[in-house]
Amino acid sequence: MWDEPYLETCCRSALHRLTLVGDHGRPPDLKDQPCLERLAGMDLATLRDDGRYAITTAGIARHASEILKADA
Repeated sequence: MWDEPYLETCCRSALHRLTLVGDHGRPPDLKDQPCLERLAGMDLATLRDDGRYAITTAGIARHASEILKADA
């Protein structure tokens, strides 16, 4: 049974971009900031002390299962 909240296409893209930037993180004030805030609210991303967004362990698992379509 599917029990995870649905991710809009824009948020799925933002989640994927978080995996691509790695340790650098995503800066705020980009077009995807609303999605990054939404992902942070779902504990799939976190706002670091330096003001950049980074993917969380839960975000990595969600990316693997939903975007890469791998078993998480």
